[in-house]
Amino acid sequence: MTLTNIGLMLLVVIIAVFAVYTRLKKKQNAQTENVLNVDDKTYTLDVMKAFIKKRLDEITKVNLYDIGLSEEELKRRKNKKYELKKALKGCTYGDVNDKKYVKELIYDLLSQEYGVDETNISKAIPFDIPSLLTSQDKFDILIYTYKKEFGYEALAEMIKKYNLDVLKYVEGEAKPSYVITEQEINDIYEKENITLSFADKLSVVVQRIYQYYKGYSSIDEIRDMNIDGVSGGVSGLPESFLSQVAQTDGDYLSQIAEHKVPRACDSIWIMFRGKSIRLAFLSFGTEAELKRVCQNIYKYNNPGQLSDTNGYKINEMKDGSRVVVVRPSMSETWAFFVRKFDVQRAALEQIVHGPGKENAIDLLKYLVKGARIISLTGEQGCRKNNNAYGYDRKYI
Repeated sequence: MTLTNIGLMLLVVIIAVFAVYTRLKKKQNAQTENVLNVDDKTYTLDVMKAFIKKRLDEITKVNLYDIGLSEEELKRRKNKKYELKKALKGCTYGDVNDKKYVKELIYDLLSQEYGVDETNISKAIPFDIPSLLTSQDKFDILIYTYKKEFGYEALAEMIKKYNLDVLKYVEGEAKPSYVITEQEINDIYEKENITLSFADKLSVVVQRIYQYYKGYSSIDEIRDMNIDGVSGGVSGLPESFLSQVAQTDGDYLSQIAEHKVPRACDSIWIMFRGKSIRLAFLSFGTEAELKRVCQNIYKYNNPGQLSDTNGYKINEMKDGSRVVVVRPSMSETWAFFVRKFDVQRAALEQIVHGPGKENAIDLLKYLVKGARIISLTGEQGCRKNNNAYGYDRKYI
């Protein structure tokens, strides 16, 4: 064998090895790319919500008699299944204990079965990049942090700390109004400089999944707070108007699309110390989500079906809150009002403000002690009910 033949053979071997190496490298890169793509989709909120919905459905519908369990294990699993079905039903009525139970189960499913950990949790909500956080993300983190310290006084404490319940001018409006803007939430988040552990991040993700699965969307945590009430869909442009505008004025519709003109599904208001405050940084997103909340929030004790024929319902929630729901065609849009009668917190000193309040309080004391007939009048949200309950409880 000549040197030329040996050289040719070596060249062929080198080319073959290089070809195999190149093919394996391409295959490895393709696999890596696929893994990254799967990961990016797997840990989004929508995909995790679909997993939770499917998993809870499996748990509640499984036939335990086909598994071959022992008598003791069968009894234990039946009790667990019954408890979960009861909690899934009760949490839609505003029961905070059932809500806590369901959220704890979602937490366990995500951490133990789904594989959420510190490396992928930021794909659901970008906790580590504040510039990518939406105003709702920041608000959810703020409420979670305040709730750990103040419980259901979290929202009230945040409003008092940063004076969010004062009249302010908003761009494009001629008169001042009670409103909490997106810029205020951004500033508060920056000032708080919050550091979250993995457990904290997962808890925020669990709450976000829960509120779009069994909760009340963007107002889910707000409804539980110790405030006077919360409402949605009560202002802004309805979908029926937008569909008419789309056929006549495209420029105006483009302004609406850019959120320069609020829609009905962007309407979220709270009642705090007699003041109606608009949460301009929150939204239901779509009319379908607002409709879902309206269809669920009134159903405690089965008050009947909300239909086009019967376009309103007045009921109470499990915690005693009064809820009123309306729908088209009785109203222009889907809307709800939740009033929370927090009687034990009412106090004259808290309710009556301004110069001469001492004289007004003394006069009211003597009127009630003298069993005089008193007429309490005023606009909606001025604390007429709380006034009456407070006087009756404290001074008679």
